[in-house]
Amino acid sequence: MPGFYFDPMFFLFALPPLILGLWAQSRVRSAFNKFSKVPTSTGMTGAQAARRILDGNGLQHVDVERVRGTLSDHYDPRSKTLRLSEAVYGTPSLAAVGVAAHEAGHALQDQ
Repeated sequence: MPGFYFDPMFFLFALPPLILGLWAQSRVRSAFNKFSKVPTSTGMTGAQAARRILDGNGLQHVDVERVRGTLSDHYDPRSKTLRLSEAVYGTPSLAAVGVAAHEAGHALQDQ
């Protein structure tokens, strides 16, 4: 293929961030799996925790929705919607409440 040039130095700069990213993702999944087995003492779900944080900070206009996927939780600043995965939305675990609180924090930052 004329004009194609491959620089082996690409691997020197691309591989370390890729490996670091995969390692971090593995750690997050492992921690989530571990703490998803630990129930909250109050029985509060991720959705309830998020709603409480949002309401307590005057963000009643931010919706909390359930979405499909695993660890697909996110806050959408365009639609002012906090979307929680099924494992977070309706689960009363430390992992679910922690993820929901983290995502609610993004809504607070957006405020």
